[in-house]
Amino acid sequence: MSAFDHNGPGIKGNLFGLPENFDAQLVIIPVPWEVTVTYREGTASAPAAILQASNQIDLYHHFINEAWKIPVAMLPIPERLLAENATLRSLARTHIQALETGTDSESGKIVVSKINEACENLNIYIKSQAQNFLRAGKVVAVLGGDHSTPLGLLRALAEKYERFGILQIDAHADLRKSYEGFTYSHGSIMYNALKLPAVSCIVQVAIRDYCQEEVQMMQRAVGRVKTFFDPDLKAQLAEGNNWKLICDKIISELPPLVYISFDVDGLKPNLCPNTGTPVPGGLEYEQVIYLIQQLVKSERKIIGFDLCETGAQEWDASVSARILWELSQFTLASQ
Repeated sequence: MSAFDHNGPGIKGNLFGLPENFDAQLVIIPVPWEVTVTYREGTASAPAAILQASNQIDLYHHFINEAWKIPVAMLPIPERLLAENATLRSLARTHIQALETGTDSESGKIVVSKINEACENLNIYIKSQAQNFLRAGKVVAVLGGDHSTPLGLLRALAEKYERFGILQIDAHADLRKSYEGFTYSHGSIMYNALKLPAVSCIVQVAIRDYCQEEVQMMQRAVGRVKTFFDPDLKAQLAEGNNWKLICDKIISELPPLVYISFDVDGLKPNLCPNTGTPVPGGLEYEQVIYLIQQLVKSERKIIGFDLCETGAQEWDASVSARILWELSQFTLASQ
């Protein structure tokens, strides 16, 4: 690291253009997976696109000294998962099209069973990977891929920590049970997270696209799910509340240990327009970074995070690379 010129061009092919770090404190697991997406495809290619875009980030940080020394490493993108995703996505696409035309059949049940099994195997794989690094004292993050991908990491953290909360940045509540028959749908990640006793609460921010089933789930899980709906946030701002006070309210709902689950569709759609299910409204980039900064200032500890649902286009990847940079910096600053 001492010989690295952090003012010069980054090292191509390395996360943030930094030298390889074999003793990284933060390990990022890339998961190129989009088997259960319900609208636009492409996020399976996001880890590679974000890795490439990350090389363009200048390494000075406005709040953190010597940010270029960040001890972070990203694992190689698993080619096996890319191939398996392509095969299963083709099956899922046919099944979803059948559901949408009302022509689902017995063969669809076979497809769903096969995909559910494959997704559970993915969860087992991610959990095993995460546990290896957690045992070594590392902090672990997942770079998706769709929003189903971090469940294995959440399971690993649930075995390490007795109690933690999830800060969910998202346009969607993701509280559906087995959406479209898929137990591990990207629309069911928080439903599945609630099955983990160690998850004491989920604090949802920027939610603006949800169904009756999810509202009922919020009501049943009162005390464990606190939702800051996007229309309410915008109304508070319009009525004279400032963003700091709103952030303070959000953070006050969280315990000392926090996992951040970041779906980029929680942002305004102009920031990541090619995300799988974009929704009007959402947070500005600066608002969400400020929220994370205030979380760290509150002396809460970030025990892990995921960044999901990025489209593979250059602009989306560039924005997400910068979010990944900020998440990485603030996560390690919170330790």
